[in-house]
Amino acid sequence: MGTATAAAAEPNWAKLRTRLGDRLVLPQDPGYDELRVPWNTIYAQRRPAAIARCVRPEDVQACLDFASHERVPVAARSGRHSYAGYSLPENGLVVDLAGMSAVEVAGNRARVGAGARLLPVYEAVGGAGRALPAGTCQTVGIGGLALGGGISVIGRKYGLTCDHLVSARIVTPDGCLRTVSAHEEPDLYWALRGGGGGNFGIVTQFTFRTDPAPDLTVFSLRYPAGASADVFDAWQEWMAQAPDELWSGCTVEAGPASTSRVGGVYVGPKKNLLPLLDRMPPAEREVQEMGYLEAMRYYAGGPGPGFPFVASSRMLRHHVPGSRVVDLLHDQHDGAILFDSFGGALGRVPADATAFPHRDATASAQIFFGANDRTEAETRRVVAAVRDGLGTGTTGYVNYIDPEMPDWPTAYYGRNLARLRRVARRYDPDRVLAFPQGL
Repeated sequence: MGTATAAAAEPNWAKLRTRLGDRLVLPQDPGYDELRVPWNTIYAQRRPAAIARCVRPEDVQACLDFASHERVPVAARSGRHSYAGYSLPENGLVVDLAGMSAVEVAGNRARVGAGARLLPVYEAVGGAGRALPAGTCQTVGIGGLALGGGISVIGRKYGLTCDHLVSARIVTPDGCLRTVSAHEEPDLYWALRGGGGGNFGIVTQFTFRTDPAPDLTVFSLRYPAGASADVFDAWQEWMAQAPDELWSGCTVEAGPASTSRVGGVYVGPKKNLLPLLDRMPPAEREVQEMGYLEAMRYYAGGPGPGFPFVASSRMLRHHVPGSRVVDLLHDQHDGAILFDSFGGALGRVPADATAFPHRDATASAQIFFGANDRTEAETRRVVAAVRDGLGTGTTGYVNYIDPEMPDWPTAYYGRNLARLRRVARRYDPDRVLAFPQGL
């Protein structure tokens, strides 16, 4: 009897294979190891029980129906970039959306498959003479990025990626394929704009509003070692007075002789940017006018292989002394804090208009350390010390999700937490999509 009970507890993968065919990849199947490896290779040892290569909404419905009935951990995967590896559940089912990556642009709308990665999105949208604010790394999936908010190099002018979401097609854990918008399932539509990936269902397609592609000016300011404290102080003051057209990021590298750089984008011609750059401390300066698509390709860089790292975040709401940042990084190596400027259009949306709660932030801070020459535990201690040492309160960005973030529900969702939990209970009452930092 005990043997029969144990056998009954094993998921019947053959049942799902009858619906998906060879698009259901099990550990013994060819290509399994290549398919399972995440971008953050700290989690490269994780072994899901199955990977479903979905190509249509019905495949996603089959996966959620199976996971619900068999009580198998399940997670969607778009670009494999989950910082905490949550899109690769151990002994669970990965709903891989890479086969659902079509991008269609018509008028001021872009319909984007949830498995699309950013560079192909930009090629299609920019190729049509349109623009969509989104991330930079070319292999990041549009799905996770948009659902968590979506920081962009043109965000101060155009807002977050989620601010451009007009509607979405989503399979909820009850197996229903729903269309959500301001007029259909409005609570779920609200939650999908900043409420984080994996909490309410699996999106199969987004429809975004686009803008006419602008002409941009891209710039880079490089500073000598030892100037980081003064540069970061100046950068914060500079961005506090900046027009919407100017976005920039400031990177402060770890090490005893910290180096720093400021890079950014101006929506408009070089001649209008140069007087603004003159307000920053003198630097080795590069300035280049580009079209929107050219600039997105520039920021996308090369695809690059995955590697082991630990990351976390804080949201800045007041001036942080540059000396504090330099002190936190002084005795460290192979890491940096990447600050992205907020304000402008991002800050003119009420904090409860979408699920993204950090509208009053002046900047985000991404703490990012490699784990090539130290253990994961050691790297996590370093990241936690830098994160908490910033002294900016307990807030963070869900797209830089940190499995050890203190009070993560409040950090990621702030005053929108209670409403988000109500939406999650409504659409996933049985917690089919449960994961360690899920709502």
